[in-house]
Amino acid sequence: MVRGHAKEEAQAKNAAKLASSKKSGSQMEAREKGLKMVCLSCKLPMTNYKCLVQHYESKHPKETCPAEADFPNELPGGMPLVG
Repeated sequence: MVRGHAKEEAQAKNAAKLASSKKSGSQMEAREKGLKMVCLSCKLPMTNYKCLVQHYESKHPKETCPAEADFPNELPGGMPLVG
């Protein structure tokens, strides 16, 4: 049983490491906070107006991109915009 104490230390160290990684939070929550605009045609969320313009140019070339002021202050589903 020479290894018993080292095994317990390794398990405690690993448990502490896992606990610290859980504190960092979910990436999905951070992603949702960063998505501020939604394409009115396909409902794809975008981070900013510049990305939305590029999206319209590539995915919806026959449609014109609405002005930045035309976008609502909330995302679909009632989630308020961050920023």
